[in-house]
Amino acid sequence: MLEVTDLSVSYGAISALGGISFTIDQGAIVTLIGANGAGKTTTLRTLSGLLPAKAGKISFLGEDITRLPPHRIVARGLGHVPEGRMVFANLTVDENLAMGAYLQKDKARIAANRDYVFGIFPRLKERLTQAAGTLSGGEQQMLAIGRALMGNPRLLMLDEPSLGIAPKLISTIFEKIVEINRDHGTTILLVEQNANLALEISHRAYVLETGRIVMSGASKELRTNPELKAAYLGG
Repeated sequence: MLEVTDLSVSYGAISALGGISFTIDQGAIVTLIGANGAGKTTTLRTLSGLLPAKAGKISFLGEDITRLPPHRIVARGLGHVPEGRMVFANLTVDENLAMGAYLQKDKARIAANRDYVFGIFPRLKERLTQAAGTLSGGEQQMLAIGRALMGNPRLLMLDEPSLGIAPKLISTIFEKIVEINRDHGTTILLVEQNANLALEISHRAYVLETGRIVMSGASKELRTNPELKAAYLGG
């Protein structure tokens, strides 16, 4: 579904990604793990068209999207839930969801997506007229995911969904990510500091260190890798 080849990104003279390559199969949950500053968020922002690639190629559903602007990438079915959630604080929950559907023309599809979002996150329906900025961190994360789902994504990218969320809600969010993948068939690319949790729900993982992929494989195998356990899994 997604093929990244020799992708390089720089911030001025500083290299952020140094020629990474990876693939994501349709229907999979794939995770990128690594320390802060490894290039995980940069990768997602480049895939979304928010950052320009210095070199390399991004192919999505067989089409080269490397130079496309963000709105055209979203229109092709690549959704992005950014780090820090980035909900529209002054807009209501309802208005935030409507923003997620701004490219959708099919009213029946929009209605179906709203029902789907409320089925996954019933709390959003309860808070429909509430300003997004007054929601808890966990509720804002639900809204950010719901907003992305309103765009009907084929591939959903999630950047640090557990960040700033009460521990009891983290497991709920991750259960919902699995549900979105399993029941809706949405492919997932997950960036997550909690490597244990990310490897638990994903099928495949790539490990980033200072802008380069240093390890990859099936998640269940990487969970038992001594080198990875020592570096990221507290063992």
